[in-house]
This record gives sequence, C-alpha cells and structure tokens, in this order.
Amino acid sequence: MVSSRSNDGKLTKKTLFFFGLTEMPLQVAIVPIVTFIPNYYVQDLGLSAALVGLAMGISRLFDGITDPLIGYFSDRTQSRWGRRRIWMIAGVPLAMLGAYMAFFPGPEPTVAYLFWWMLVLWLGWTMIFIPYYAWAAELTPDYNERSMVTGWRTALGLVANVVSKIIPTVALVYFGYGGTPAVVTMIGLMLLFLLPTTVGLTSAMVPESTAPPPKSTPVWAGLRIMMRNGPFKRLIAAFFVNYLGTAISTATIVFFIRGVLGEEKAGIAILLAYYLVSLCSIPFWVWISTRIGKHRAWCSALIAFACINPLYFFLGPGDVMWMIPIIAMTGFCGGTFHTMTNSMKADVIDLDTLQSGENRAGLYFATWSLAIKAALVLGPIVGLGLLGLFGYESAPGLVEDPVQRLVLQCVFILGPPIFFTAAAAIAWNYPITEARHIRLRDALKRRQARRLATAE
Repeated sequence: MVSSRSNDGKLTKKTLFFFGLTEMPLQVAIVPIVTFIPNYYVQDLGLSAALVGLAMGISRLFDGITDPLIGYFSDRTQSRWGRRRIWMIAGVPLAMLGAYMAFFPGPEPTVAYLFWWMLVLWLGWTMIFIPYYAWAAELTPDYNERSMVTGWRTALGLVANVVSKIIPTVALVYFGYGGTPAVVTMIGLMLLFLLPTTVGLTSAMVPESTAPPPKSTPVWAGLRIMMRNGPFKRLIAAFFVNYLGTAISTATIVFFIRGVLGEEKAGIAILLAYYLVSLCSIPFWVWISTRIGKHRAWCSALIAFACINPLYFFLGPGDVMWMIPIIAMTGFCGGTFHTMTNSMKADVIDLDTLQSGENRAGLYFATWSLAIKAALVLGPIVGLGLLGLFGYESAPGLVEDPVQRLVLQCVFILGPPIFFTAAAAIAWNYPITEARHIRLRDALKRRQARRLATAE
C-alpha cells in the first residue's frame, strides 16, 4: 500500500479513485431497492402496496439499534487491518445474501419473506457503509479537499448508477428484454458482483488514518455533547427533511411511470437521464461551492428542484419523451444531495472533536445514517400508504380511476417540493462557512501541538 498523498501534501487521484469505488454498490442498489423492488413485489408479484411499504419501512427500524452500535464499535476497534475496513469486509457476505434473496425471490413470496431478507441486507449494508463514511471524514482535514473526496466518491457512485441504467436500456432497445422484473434481475446481478469487488479494492489500496481510537466516553455522555452541537442539529434536520422528500419520490416514481404515462418498460431509461445529468453536474456544484459555500450551493439546488417538479402535472399517457427533459433538469439539481451534504458532515465532526477532544466520526455517521433511514422508513410508508388508502390497484398498466390517478400524481409530484423547500429553509443560515472551518482547524492544530509538547 503506497502513500495516500502526493509531494504537495494533497490526496492523490489514485487514493481518491480507490476510496470512491465502494460508493458504487450503494448507488447501484439504493434506487432499485426503493423504486423497482416495491413496484415489483406489488404490481408483478401481487402483494399489497400498503403492506409492502410497511415491510420496507419497518425493516429499516432495526438500524436504530445496529447503526449506533456499529458506529461506536468501529470508532474503537483496534486491529492490524485498521478499525474501518475490518467491519466493511465482514459486512459484504451478509449484504450479498440479503440482496440475492430480495432480488431473486421465488414465484410466490410473502410480505414476511421480503421483510426478513431486507433485514439481512440492511444489516450488511450498515456494517459496510457506517465505517466507510466515517473513514471518509478521516482522509483529510481540509474544508475544500473534503468536497473533492465526496465529489470523487459521488461521481464514481453515479458512474456505476448510470451504467446500471444503461445496461437494462440497451437490453430493452436491442434485445426487447425489459420491464420491472428484468431490471430487478439485471441490477441484482450487478450488485452481487460489485459488493465484494469494490469493498475489496478500497480495503486493499487505501491506507487508514493512524489517529488513535477515541477514549471511552460513555454513550449517553457522548450523545449529550453531540446534541449541544448546534450546526450538527441544523444539518441533520435539513438532511432528514431532504431525504424524506427523496424517499417519497423514489418510492413512487415507477408507479407514476407505469400508472400515469402507461409505460411498462422504459422506466429504467427515464431514470438513466436523471443520473447521467446528475453525474455530469458534480464538477459544477463542487466549483460553485468554493464560491458561495457548500450549504448555499445545496440550498440553491433544493429550491430549483422544487420549482421544476410540478411540471410533471402536464404529463399524461404516452408522454414518456416529455418526462425525460424534466427529470434531467431535476437530476442536475440532485448532484448536490450527496456531494455537498457528505462534505458538510465531515466539517461538523471537526467541531465535535474540538468540543469533546475525541475522534467520534463513526458515531456521527451512524447518527446521520439513522436520519436517512428514518426518512427512508417514512417515505415508502407515506407514499405507498396513501396509494393503498385510496384503493390503488396492483395490476400493471394505466390507472383508470381518476381519484387514484390524482392521488398518485400528487404524492409523486408535490412530495419533493414540499420537503425540499423546508430543507432549504433549515439549511440556509448553516453557520460553518469556509472561514469558520479554517478557525476550527487552527484551534485543533494548536491543541494537538500543546499535547505533543506536554508529552515531550
């Protein structure tokens, strides 16, 4: 394993590349899990929309136990292989087993079957990605370099996401193989390949931080320090609201495509437009963030997304081609949702380190993961629950009942703008700017120098 830094002290592109690889399975899987899997189990396998939404949501509630535990223990793990990568490697077999069973069910799966195997998948997922995101915060202390880390990571994830949409699109266009069941099969196979490959390469090629594990502060005392972190509370609130709007949209978009547009096979091609433009937008948003700040770049994108989304109300049966430019515009805005927020998380951890004297990145990322997963719990429950409440029919094809169709349109179209606007309002005056972060880092350097002097 070579040094992660070049002669000028910056992270090398090789390090950024290999570290970012592990984002690939997340980006390949997260959209199908919350879009195609619910639709597949409801419209193709005949299960209740409300019960599927409930099973998908409740399966994530157990992360409320596993996330903080794995974050806490990964902060304190000491081994010859480091404290982050050992958890990631251990999580791969569990995630692969859960993915195989969820993406390749038998002909008559039950709601209980979906629930239990999603539970296994999410446990493996937690073991991989809580340590992974904590590791990201430890790669560099620099305000703008952290945007580079998240930019590379998000870009590589979106490359995999785009490829996972291109392959089913090519299969549909050239071989006539398409539809929701086909998409689930193809993406399931990609996920089973990417999980061991990318986690293995990141673990082998990127050195971990040599910072010592934090001293053993009791969990409740640590949480009290965390809850006194004002920027953290503002960021996590905005983050939660942002993801709640995203979760409602992703849980219902395939229902909208099939039920309002009447399109049975092109859903994956439509999603390709979103993620391809989102990928291309990342350099722009990283550049903008260096001029107006990370939080203002994120807020600007949230507001723009909220203004664009109502255009979907003009679409009806057969308007697939008209949906593509709308979803492409929202995809451009969506390029900030991971890039800016993940970089901002690392900055908040510096404030906690200054206040607590500890490196508790794992606990922080576990807490943020819980916020995301709480949103992902509520999103399907709210979105699919509303469809079930109004008697949404599970059969494929256009929704004929005007009330059901209107409910589907309102949930998919109005959910994101409501929550994105609220998230922008919360985050607009976020206090950790680049200037304040420089002062934080200077204070941390002075503390470290005093400790070294005392030790001598």
